[in-house]
Amino acid sequence: MKKILCPSMMCANFENLGKEVKDLDEAGFDIFHLDVMDGVFVPNYGMGLQDVEYICKTATKPCDVHLMVVNPGDYVEKFANIGAKIIYIHPETDVHACRTLQKIIDAGSKAGIAINPGTSFESVKELLHLCDYVMLMSVNPGFAGQKYLDFVTPKFKKFVDEAKNYGGYKVMIDGACSPEKIKELSAIGVSGFILGTSALFGKDKSYQEICKELRKEEKYES
Repeated sequence: MKKILCPSMMCANFENLGKEVKDLDEAGFDIFHLDVMDGVFVPNYGMGLQDVEYICKTATKPCDVHLMVVNPGDYVEKFANIGAKIIYIHPETDVHACRTLQKIIDAGSKAGIAINPGTSFESVKELLHLCDYVMLMSVNPGFAGQKYLDFVTPKFKKFVDEAKNYGGYKVMIDGACSPEKIKELSAIGVSGFILGTSALFGKDKSYQEICKELRKEEKYES
């Protein structure tokens, strides 16, 4: 199965963002992951609207937007209009998450939910019929460089096993996604990997070398 490898652009070098986008694009990564934070739902601020718009316009690969904000439904059309092909919301922040997911679909983007470490499968299962992607957080959202929370691992298998019952959404991981975790979780059926400082940025290898290494154990169906 081909891994979906997604650079987390909040970890990129913003001194030369255009070069970062070009190099990651040419290296063979699949989706640019763009974090948006409001300082309310999480105690941090993420990428600005202009950053998101620039990357969406510059990259030849699709971009997703991870809305770590309260009332995400208020922002769906704005990010869809500037080029976000996938929009993730946190159901914990939205009393009408079902309506917001439908709003994403109606805006022409793919709908996704991001699941906090303390959020269970049972609490979100009614939303899964509307989801193309389910992104499990293996750290508490808001900051790069955190430690992987081991108690989340069984939840990955639960979401992978249930996907066939809810339209076949893809399961993604965001947080402390090291090469070792990529190998472990891809073996149980996790499709996509948000890559930050644990696997991609700040290393002494080129992006092309890292991408090739992360893909070396992929098996393709004939």
